[in-house]
Amino acid sequence: MTSALRGGGVPNLGAADFGPSVDLPVVPDAIETTSPGGRISRADVAHLARLARLAVTEDELDTFAGQLDVILGAVARVGEVAAADIPPTSHAVLMTNVFRPDRVYPSLPREAVLAGAPDVEDDKFRVPRILDEEA
Repeated sequence: MTSALRGGGVPNLGAADFGPSVDLPVVPDAIETTSPGGRISRADVAHLARLARLAVTEDELDTFAGQLDVILGAVARVGEVAAADIPPTSHAVLMTNVFRPDRVYPSLPREAVLAGAPDVEDDKFRVPRILDEEA
């Protein structure tokens, strides 16, 4: 039975991508589970770990199998809810333009601002050079 791990699929990488000593199989876009009912088995987790080049202990195989089952179940439930008559949304509530109108407000005069600066040159703040490159 095909599980819900579809997405963009796993890229098919060849030996040239990892060096001449690695022989990688062709990976299908969907992962076929070996367990009845579509549940993730220890063998499925071991296979995924090998594809991802992860070192996984025997205890982690059981833990990850259970965790992946929970994740895939949640994804399946979301897939059941998604319907063609429900438009996609980016927010749970309608958003409106929250920007304020542009207005010109008076600010401090240039002389007052530059008066508090440690160093001024040509009506600008002068700061020490921190890079060795020429501008």
